[in-house]
Amino acid sequence: MKILLERQSAKPLYLQIRDRISRLIKSGALQSGDRLPSIRSLAESLQVNKLTIIEAYQVLEADGVVCARQGSGYFVNSVIPSANLKSTFAPAQNVIIPEQGTSCFFDMYTAGVHAQSQPGMINFSLGFPHPPKDIDLIARRALRQAPDTLFQYDLPQGQLTLRRQIAQMLIQQGMEVSADNLIITNGSEQGLSLAIQHHIQPGDWVIVETPTYFGAIAILEKLRAKIIGIPMSAEGMNLELLEQYLKSHRPKLIYTISTVQNPTGITTTQAHRQQLLRLAEKYECPILEDNAYEGLCFESVPAPIKALDKQDLVTYIGTFSKTLMPGLRVGYMVVTGKHYQAIIEEKLLHDLHTSTISQAIVSEYLASGHLRRYLNQLRAELLQSRNLMLQALEHYFPEEARWTVPNGGLFLWVQLPDNVPTKTIRIEALSQSVLVACSSVFFPDKQGYPAMRLTFCLTPEEIETAISILGKLLKKHLYKASDRISRPQTLAHSI
Repeated sequence: MKILLERQSAKPLYLQIRDRISRLIKSGALQSGDRLPSIRSLAESLQVNKLTIIEAYQVLEADGVVCARQGSGYFVNSVIPSANLKSTFAPAQNVIIPEQGTSCFFDMYTAGVHAQSQPGMINFSLGFPHPPKDIDLIARRALRQAPDTLFQYDLPQGQLTLRRQIAQMLIQQGMEVSADNLIITNGSEQGLSLAIQHHIQPGDWVIVETPTYFGAIAILEKLRAKIIGIPMSAEGMNLELLEQYLKSHRPKLIYTISTVQNPTGITTTQAHRQQLLRLAEKYECPILEDNAYEGLCFESVPAPIKALDKQDLVTYIGTFSKTLMPGLRVGYMVVTGKHYQAIIEEKLLHDLHTSTISQAIVSEYLASGHLRRYLNQLRAELLQSRNLMLQALEHYFPEEARWTVPNGGLFLWVQLPDNVPTKTIRIEALSQSVLVACSSVFFPDKQGYPAMRLTFCLTPEEIETAISILGKLLKKHLYKASDRISRPQTLAHSI
């Protein structure tokens, strides 16, 4: 490999090597699967230190263009193209105002967790990215640095060092925040619970997107809030319908997931976010912005709605459960203005404080700079997995199915014809060791249209196998239903 180095340049040699190899990959001179020169041989040919080559390869790995294979060296990452990167998601725009519903959050969550430990089970219901390979080293380092303070009580808002680190991370996303605006929580679920309980009393109206995260629905239903489900389109929440119900029902909160929305994977535009905030300001309605998947975007996204907020209307929720590991249970809230102290006092009554050990591990990971490298690798893997799933959907699923094409996160959303009995398909898929999350759990009071949320955070073999099984089941029931509908009898179904 011939690389010309400008040894008098201000740019470090390792970055010059990185740039040259990147250009070779983009030009096609180096192709998917090609092995890069060994560290020793490239160092000798370029007459540089081996550490310089190691740095260059590590940056390329962080960029997601190469991968290291244990004992074999570095290889150009395989890129799996998708036959179609255009979303076909186009649901009917129906508002849902249910009677008091019964949450299925417990059943949904426990089924997904149990499936993780069942041999041979392909779990499409939950998305857990693999933890960083060096997390154990980081954890041991964190415990060595402050062994005494980690085993004491701490402030309910969290450790100051970690709050400062998160504030710096959020400033890079466009927010004007400081450590004094942050509250460290036990995952984003606790942040949602604290924010909702602060703003909502039983009987209050609340706006949610439909479909939406089933954990938020469970909190609202437990609190006996009155839910208004505003439908999602391919662009995000239907803002015309939102204003209609802001005017008629005067809700006390808008819950939205602006970036890679769960379950659809949709990311809203800057214009959509600005218009949503203007409506919230006009009708004096607070916004709860849940961005648990912000760190898993494949491309740049607009600044969060909170970055546009000048009236302290927006509470922002984030987490490290999706980017590092869920078992750490470290999330965070950005709360500005008068609500901050009240939410801290409420958190104190919940659990006193988030685990000091978990906070120290996250803090050490941020301080070491390892998070950026790990996220680049993870995003590259997830992008390939998403494209592989899109190919499998086109190959195995019926033509009548429609799906989103998320630009990040862990999930995509498959919209199905009205005559597909998704509950039956879920049971039959489970008998073949495939667990899926059907649409009912993502709608208030289980109302809504037939659909599935599928995680692409799986191996290529698991994706291919499970999509093949689901495709066969869908075609069997869809064409059976079509045949019955063509007769005098009609098919009854529920989602």
